[in-house]
Amino acid sequence: MSSTTTAATTASPAERTGAHTDEAAALIGGARERIDALDDRIIGLVQERMAVSAVIQEARITSGGRRVNLSRETAVLSHYRDALGKPGTTLAMTLLELCRGRV
Repeated sequence: MSSTTTAATTASPAERTGAHTDEAAALIGGARERIDALDDRIIGLVQERMAVSAVIQEARITSGGRRVNLSRETAVLSHYRDALGKPGTTLAMTLLELCRGRV
């Protein structure tokens, strides 16, 4: 076992979380577990969105259309921006990029 691993496993909860009290460390530890679970769900939803997008692209291309529908992408960007502010646009762009060209 490396010294980094040993240090991480022997560190107190306060040291692992950056908190100054054990109570805060416990709160942070629980919240981080919740965030990890949420991240797993978000990743699953993104993967599901990618699969659905591939079906849409396949149908559009098979019917003679283009791979990307720019008016739809603009609507998605607006939706995310309206819900989350300017960073929502960045998030939407990342999602759209992940979902393009999977056919």
